[in-house]
Amino acid sequence: MDNRKFLNRIVVLDTETTGLNPQEGHRIIEIGCVELINRRLTGKRFHVYINPERIIDAGAIAVHGITNQFLDDKPHFSEITDDFLAFIEGAELVIHNAPFDVGFINYEFSLLKNKIKAVSDLCAIFDTLAYARKKHPGQRNSLDALCKRYGIDNSHRDLHGALLDSEILADVFLLMTGGQSSLLEETHSEVEQSSSRSDIKQLHPDRQTIKIIQCNNDELVAHHERLETILKTGGACIWNQ
Repeated sequence: MDNRKFLNRIVVLDTETTGLNPQEGHRIIEIGCVELINRRLTGKRFHVYINPERIIDAGAIAVHGITNQFLDDKPHFSEITDDFLAFIEGAELVIHNAPFDVGFINYEFSLLKNKIKAVSDLCAIFDTLAYARKKHPGQRNSLDALCKRYGIDNSHRDLHGALLDSEILADVFLLMTGGQSSLLEETHSEVEQSSSRSDIKQLHPDRQTIKIIQCNNDELVAHHERLETILKTGGACIWNQ
């Protein structure tokens, strides 16, 4: 079991974008998040497609398959900001190659009329890529490589997708950091500061009494439907073990 401990509420996050660099004006076109409480999937998700108000690079379309035509009637980032913030604020974000996604989110925040703090001021951040490189030095540590290493089926991942990738990353994260802990276990964050980005920082919040949040019927049904889908594809899922 990894000796690292995490915040009670974790949000696993992924984005898709129009290109590789926000400094060149590239924008977010999809955000996908899944929630874990005490390292257990709750069934709560945040998923949205976003009109980027610019052309998507052909190379990016080849990766995620999302076109400008598909995004024509989707909301702008400013229209989904409040809901997005409500979902992530105060959580520990788990992201694969966090500087990429955090950089794009901070860029989107900078374009808003009402400026918003940097992501690292709102959430603790755990970079699974940086962690995997320390845990498996000298090996490939892409999301696909980690799925193969930990026996997670990702054969249904023909193209990148923010929600699908966040769901897969949740499985990778739990297995890579030691599996699920007890539902009643009290945890806190000890996230290491990234050496490559100053806006990913270490937080040491005080211990607090754990609040147990029960899932409702809709969330429970959605959770079981997800497990059944994974089973039908022949995939391995830790929630069925």
